[in-house]
Amino acid sequence: MNAHDSERIKGMLEELGLGEAPSADDADVVVFNTCTIREKPDTKLAAYLGEAAARKREDPDRVIAVGGCYAEAQRESIFERYPFVDVAFGPGSIAHLGDWLGAGGSGRRQPAGAIARGRFGLDEREFAARLPMHRERSVQAWVQVSMGCNSKCAYCIVPSVRGREQSRRPGEIVAEVTRLAAQGVREITLLGQNVNSWGRDLLPEIQTGFGELLRACDAIDGIERIRFTSPHPKDFRDPVIAAMAECDAVCEQVHLPLQSGSSRILKAMRRTYSRERYLALVERMRAAIPDLAISTDIIVGFPGETVEDFEQTLEVVAEVGYDSAFTFVYSSRAGTEAAGMPDQVPHDVKIERMERLVELTQSIARARNLARVGRVEQVLVEGASRTDATLLRGRTRRNTTVNFRGTAAPGELVDVLVEGATSTTLRGAETNPSHSLLTMDACAS
Repeated sequence: MNAHDSERIKGMLEELGLGEAPSADDADVVVFNTCTIREKPDTKLAAYLGEAAARKREDPDRVIAVGGCYAEAQRESIFERYPFVDVAFGPGSIAHLGDWLGAGGSGRRQPAGAIARGRFGLDEREFAARLPMHRERSVQAWVQVSMGCNSKCAYCIVPSVRGREQSRRPGEIVAEVTRLAAQGVREITLLGQNVNSWGRDLLPEIQTGFGELLRACDAIDGIERIRFTSPHPKDFRDPVIAAMAECDAVCEQVHLPLQSGSSRILKAMRRTYSRERYLALVERMRAAIPDLAISTDIIVGFPGETVEDFEQTLEVVAEVGYDSAFTFVYSSRAGTEAAGMPDQVPHDVKIERMERLVELTQSIARARNLARVGRVEQVLVEGASRTDATLLRGRTRRNTTVNFRGTAAPGELVDVLVEGATSTTLRGAETNPSHSLLTMDACAS
C-alpha cells in the first residue's frame, strides 16, 4: 500500500512541475511516506527526520513533509514533536499535498513559513488511485481497489489510521486496468487492506464480489498476470477460489496470513478463524489449485503466548509448508487492544522463538524451491540481477525471484530452466523455444 501511495505522490508532484531530486541533499521538498504497524518504522523515521532537520537548518526554505500512517496516528502531536516539519498528511489526504505545498500547478512552492501545516480526517478520504502515477516498473503496476479495514485485530492500528473499508466501484477499477494494459503493463497487483472483502460495502446498489473483479480483470487484453494482496482468511469464499483456479491471468500464488497457529491466541488476536478453519481453507485452495504457492505473516510473542501456543505455530508452519513467510516479533502499538493485555512476553523469549521460527520457515522454503530444479518456469523479466549484472532477474507466476542467463528484455515473458535454488531465489537459464512445451499451463496445473 505504501509503495503504491509513494508512486501516486511522485506522480502528482511531477504533474505539478516538481522534478524528482537525485538525493535528499539536492531536494527542495523532502516527503516521508510512513508506516506505523510496528515499532521499527517509527524508529527509522525519527533518525531520518533528524537528518532532515539538520538540512533544514542549513536551508530554512527546504520543505519537510511527513505523510502516511504515522502522520495520521500522531496527528495531535507531530508538529509539537517535530516543529521543523512543514506539512503532515494522512494516507487519505494525499490529494491535498500539492495545494498545501503551494505548487498550484506552476512548479513553484511557497516559502516554508507560508505553507499550510496539513489536514487530517478519515471522513474526507480520497482514493490515491485517482491521482497521477509515477510507476517504478513499466510492465508492472499496483491497482488500489479499496482502502481502510473493518476488522478489529487486537494488535493492529491500521483501522484507526486508514479508516473503515471503502471499495472503489468496479467500473473505475476495470477502466484503470484497461488503461494500464494499453500502456504496456502486463502484471497488476490488486491492493486493499482486506482485499478479498472488496465490494461488500457497495451492496445493495452494486451486486458484486472479489471473485467477479478477478474475472473482469482477467478478461482485459494484454494483462498476463494478476496478483492481489493482502487478503484475510475469513473472506476466502468459494467464488474467489473458483476465480483463482479458472482465470488464466490469476497467478498460482496467494498471501494467506496465519499470525498464529494456536486457536487460543488467534481468538485473543480477534482474527475470527481457528487453526482448524485455516488448515481447512489451505486444503480447499490446494485442491482447486494444485501448484499453489502460499506465503504468510506470523507474529511471535503475542501477549499470553505460551510455549505450547508457539509449538502449535511451528506445527502449522510445517503442515502447510509455506513458500515464504514474513515473520515479526510482536510490537505493542498505542491505541490497540493488545497493548493493554496482561502477560506480555519478555523480549528475550520473543527473540529465541523468532530464531526457531525463521530457521523452520527458511528450511521449508529452501526445500520447496529445490523441488523446482529441473522444471521450466515462465518468468516475467524485470531487469538485471541485483547481485550479478551479467544475469537477468524476474519472477515466476508463483512469485519466486529468478536470476538467470538470457538475452530477453524487461517486460518479456520467457521460459527459464531452473538449475539451482536457495530459500528465497531460483537460478537458471533461458530456454530455447523447444523447451516451451514443458511449461505448466496455468489452468491445467
